Amino acid sequence: MLKVLCADGGGLIDAPPIGPLPVGPWIDLLSPTPEETALLESETGLNIASRDQLSEIESSSRLSERDGVLYLSIPVVSHDAQGLAVSSQVGIVLSERRLLTIRFGEVPGFIAFVHTLSTLPPQTPAAVFVGLLEALVDRTADQLERVRDEMDSTANRIFLRHSGTMGPSQDNQELRQALQKVSLTGDFVSRLHDTLLVMGRIVGYVGTIGPEWFPAALRLRLKTLRQDIVSLKDFDGHLSQKVQFLLDAILGFINIAQNHIIKVLAVVGTVGVPPTLIASIYGMNFEAMPELKSVYGYPLALCAIVVSAILPLWWFKRRGWL
Repeated sequence: MLKVLCADGGGLIDAPPIGPLPVGPWIDLLSPTPEETALLESETGLNIASRDQLSEIESSSRLSERDGVLYLSIPVVSHDAQGLAVSSQVGIVLSERRLLTIRFGEVPGFIAFVHTLSTLPPQTPAAVFVGLLEALVDRTADQLERVRDEMDSTANRIFLRHSGTMGPSQDNQELRQALQKVSLTGDFVSRLHDTLLVMGRIVGYVGTIGPEWFPAALRLRLKTLRQDIVSLKDFDGHLSQKVQFLLDAILGFINIAQNHIIKVLAVVGTVGVPPTLIASIYGMNFEAMPELKSVYGYPLALCAIVVSAILPLWWFKRRGWL
């Protein structure tokens, strides 16, 4: 799908399948067909990156300049239908006359950004580019804030509610769910770190040694944007440490639960040894055993078995092992 931003800032409109492209500062390609790619390259003279090219992680692939044209690639993080974190690449080609974006899936925030442009005066390609970066940074900040709130909620549930009073089965289920949630959050935070890292490089390059035609007024906005990215990277690092702390805490609770089970099994095994020994002795049926002919032999043996089981329990309780 090929859309062009109206010259009057009225929003993105569908480009005709044939003929010249409408006049506008921004061209957006969503999952382009080979015909749309060929049409756009012939009309603009710009190179259109494929999905594989956008997915390359080398710095030279994500940020390059050829003949005064910037070729950029930014990973944008979102969630799929199963709630898993996924990164979709957004390719950006910026020249003095055109801004071109290439997407192979819906990117949250694009519709809101287009709506914002429709309320502003006509924009230049460079101004649309800076506005798009600002929208992506704002969206990343919102994602980090949501992650912080989710981590606070998870921490409260782990440290305040997990006391072992709900029963081993329910405790185990809750810890497993918390472990899965924190692990998925850690993956999401790491992907956001990649996004901030790439955008920081792009903003730093364009704001300092970018093309000569890039306006000085927009460079000031990029300077502010770079400071925002630095602060978000610090916050992202803080969240990464918190995720690691919660992972360690959950694994600690799981180890405590496992140690408790092993302790119970060890106590049960120890308590069962003396009664078993007594029962084994009197189960040998030797004729020389006087207790076998005693009237009180059987109840005495039962009492000895009971006492031999109670004494270890009393000893463990007194030592604080139970």
